[in-house]
Amino acid sequence: RVSIDERPPIVAARERFGDWEGDTVEGGKGKGGLMTHVERKSRYLIAAKLQDKKAESMALESIKGFRKIPRALRSTLTLDNGKEFSRFKEIEARTGLAVYFADPYAAWQRGTNENTNGLLRFYFPKGTDFRHISEKEVALVVKKLNNRPRKCLNYQTPYEVYRQAIGGAL
Repeated sequence: RVSIDERPPIVAARERFGDWEGDTVEGGKGKGGLMTHVERKSRYLIAAKLQDKKAESMALESIKGFRKIPRALRSTLTLDNGKEFSRFKEIEARTGLAVYFADPYAAWQRGTNENTNGLLRFYFPKGTDFRHISEKEVALVVKKLNNRPRKCLNYQTPYEVYRQAIGGAL
């Protein structure tokens, strides 16, 4: 595990694309959840349903989610210290991301992701049984959030900023 203290300083500055924060949104006990990854500069969200909170499920969905992201926009991924991230080496090997871990009990070190998970809670309140939520519903909510103008993006949407990054990366 590599500490956030060893993460390149440019990540904190949000000056480049490709630096991500990851986490989970839990449903009720034993009711599944969501894998969430948010790009720090654009606030672009990728998410997928998780049947459980196991490391294998998290790694599989993370790898699948990052396949849709151009390699040039996959530099770093900052995670918390949850057991679901214990297969981080597999995520690194299969995505090309360098994985860093935030300090314990320091949610602010992944504040973009925490904020985005709060926005997701508007659609999926605590205790949600994700076993009854379809992939299509999750994709619709992700689309809504990625197309929501943000003051911090000069009222552009995460999708618009992300598309601009893709244009420059390809």
